[in-house]
Amino acid sequence: MKSRLVIAFFFISTAFCLSQEINSRGDKFFYTYAYEDAIEAYEKQLQQGEAMSNFQRLNLADSYFKTGEYDKASKIYLDINKNDSIMSDHRFNKMLQSLAKISETDQVKAVLKSKKGTSFAGELLENAEFNDEVLNSDDTESAGFFIFSLNSNSSEADNAPSFYKNDLLFSSSRKTRSKKIYGPSGDAYLDIYKVTKDPNGSLSEASPFGRIPNSEFHKSTPYYSESTGDIYYILSNTEDNNLAFDEKGKNALSIGMVSENGAFRFLLKDLSTSFYYPFYNAESGRLYFSANFEDSYGGTDIYYVDMNNGQVMSQPINLGPRINSPGNEIAPYVFDNSIYFSSDVFYGMGGMDIYRSNLLPDNGFSIPVNLGKGINTKYDEFGFIIKQNQEEGLMGYFSSNRSGGKGGDDIYGFKISEKPGLQTLIFRGKVVKPPYDQSLSDASIKVLDGDGNVLKEVFSGANGAYQLEIPYHPVVTLEVSKETFSRFTETYNPKGLKELEKTPLKIELSSIADIVEEKEGKMVLNLKDFFFVSGQSNLTPDITMEIDKVVDAVKKFPKLKFSIETHTDSRGGRSSNQRISEQRSAAIKAYLLKNGVPSETITSSKGFGEDKIVNNCTDGVYCLDFLHKQNLRTLFVVENYDELSQ
Repeated sequence: MKSRLVIAFFFISTAFCLSQEINSRGDKFFYTYAYEDAIEAYEKQLQQGEAMSNFQRLNLADSYFKTGEYDKASKIYLDINKNDSIMSDHRFNKMLQSLAKISETDQVKAVLKSKKGTSFAGELLENAEFNDEVLNSDDTESAGFFIFSLNSNSSEADNAPSFYKNDLLFSSSRKTRSKKIYGPSGDAYLDIYKVTKDPNGSLSEASPFGRIPNSEFHKSTPYYSESTGDIYYILSNTEDNNLAFDEKGKNALSIGMVSENGAFRFLLKDLSTSFYYPFYNAESGRLYFSANFEDSYGGTDIYYVDMNNGQVMSQPINLGPRINSPGNEIAPYVFDNSIYFSSDVFYGMGGMDIYRSNLLPDNGFSIPVNLGKGINTKYDEFGFIIKQNQEEGLMGYFSSNRSGGKGGDDIYGFKISEKPGLQTLIFRGKVVKPPYDQSLSDASIKVLDGDGNVLKEVFSGANGAYQLEIPYHPVVTLEVSKETFSRFTETYNPKGLKELEKTPLKIELSSIADIVEEKEGKMVLNLKDFFFVSGQSNLTPDITMEIDKVVDAVKKFPKLKFSIETHTDSRGGRSSNQRISEQRSAAIKAYLLKNGVPSETITSSKGFGEDKIVNNCTDGVYCLDFLHKQNLRTLFVVENYDELSQ
C-alpha cells in the first residue's frame, strides 16, 4: 500500500519546481512528484543516447526508490557514490535503505565499514550496530504490544493522533469540509478532527475539531498541552487567505498555537522552511518539532526551542547525531524521561520505524532503540503517543500505512504492560589523569558480563569523553585502561547500575610515574614512611593503611612487578636485626597475598637488617633518634618500571 505520509511532512508547494534546475521532461515530472512519469522520461532520454548528468541520474534513482524499484535505485546510488562526490548523506541513507530492502545486508555492512573514521561515523555507526543486534534478537519479536485497529479510520489518510482531555485529535485528508485539493497527492488538504475515546481505547466517529481557526489549506499534527490548555499544530503559510510563497516559489508549513481562550499566534514561521509535528514538554519548557533546516544531518531533523508563557525564547537547537540521521526524523513525543520518534534511517525494518531514546541528565540521549517487530513493520509507523492507562499498564496510538487498513494511513491503538523498548545500560563520563583532571584520549572502556566476556568496547575521545550502551545485564564489570596508565575496574549490581545512570562517571587513570619515585638509586612505590614496633614484625593499622596502597597499585597496574626490601637501623644486635627484617618482609608479603596480590607480582621479599645504612649511624656511632629512623624503612622496588613507562 502506497503511503500518503508525504503530505504530512515533506515539501508543501504547488510551485516547488520553480526553485529547481529543470533541464528535461524527466526533471519536470520529478520535481512535481510524478515519479512514474519521471522514470519513463529519464529512461527514454537514456535510450535515445542523450547525455544525462549525475544529478539527473540521482533523480532517477530517487524515482526508482519512491516507486519501490530498490534494485535499480541501489545500482545507480552505488555507481555515483563510487565515482562522484555529489551524493548527500540523505541520498547515502537511501542507498543503504535500497540495499537493505533487497536483502543485501552484507553489502550494507561493507559500505558502513568503509565509512569508519569519516564524518559519517561516530554515533550513526554505533546506532546502526546496536539496532542490528536488537532486531536480530528474539527480544523484540512481540515486545508485549497488543495492537488494535480503530473503527473511526476512513478510506483517506488518517494520522498524527494526539490526546485531548478524554478524547483524541488526529489529522485527516477526508473531504468532510470545504477543503481544496492538494496537487501532489490528489487528496484534500489536511484538517484536524476529534473522536471521543472510551476507557478501553475505542473511538467514536470523527468530527471536525472546532477550537482551531478554519483554513482552506493544511492544518495538521495537533498537540494539546494539559498543563497550559494550549493547542500546537502546523498550518500552511498564507497571506490574505491565499498560499504564501518565498522568492523561489516554495510554500512551507509553520507552527501555530491556539491558547485556551481561543487566541491564535504563530510560533515558528519561515516561508522557506517547513515545520512539522510540534510537541510541548511542560517539564522542560521545550517545544520539540521536526524541520528541514539546511543544517540537518539528512532530510528532516528533530529540533527544540525554549518556551516561556507561550513565547519562543531561543533559536532552534538540533538534537544532534545521536537522534538525527541521514534519513528523516519526525514526530517527537516525550514520556517518562524518554523521547519517542520515527525515522526512516537505513538500519530500520522498512520505511518509518518508531524508536525510543532515554533523556540523559546532561541533556544528552541514549542510543535510539527500535521498538521492534511488535509494532514496527516494513511499512511506515509514525505519530507514536503513549500514556498511563486508566486501569493498568500503558496505552497509546500511532499511525501506519501497513496492509489491511482502510486508507493510505490509519490510526492504531495499543496496550502494553510496561514501558516499551529494550532496557539498556549506559556508561558515560570522562577519563582523566590526576591531579588536574587532564583529559585522556584513546583509553579503552570495556563492559564485561558475569563470566568475564567482553560485551562491548569503545575508546575515549579527544576530550576524554566516552559513552557506551549495551542491552541490560543485572551484573556487569566496567574496565578502563590505557597503555602506560593504570587500570580501573568495578563490578556493578542492579542497585549500583541505577545509581550510575544519575550522573556521568569520572574515571582517573594514573601513569606509573605518578605512583613511583626514585630512592637509593631505585624506582620504588611512593608511600609514606611507616614503622614497626621495636623488635616486632606484626602489622599495625598504620602499616596496613600504607600497604593497602600497594594492593591498589597492583589492581591499577596488573603487569606491575616488585620486590620487598625491609631494613633496620644499627641499634641492637646484627643477627637479631637481620632476623626481624626478614620476618617483617615475610609478614608484608603474606598480607599482600591474602589481599589479592598475585604471587608472581612479588619477585622477592628480603630482609637486609642493618647492612644498608643510608647515613653515618652505624654500629658504635652516636646518633639522634630521628637519624636512626631514616634507616628504618621498607621499599617496594618496581622491577619493570621501564616496561610500564614506555
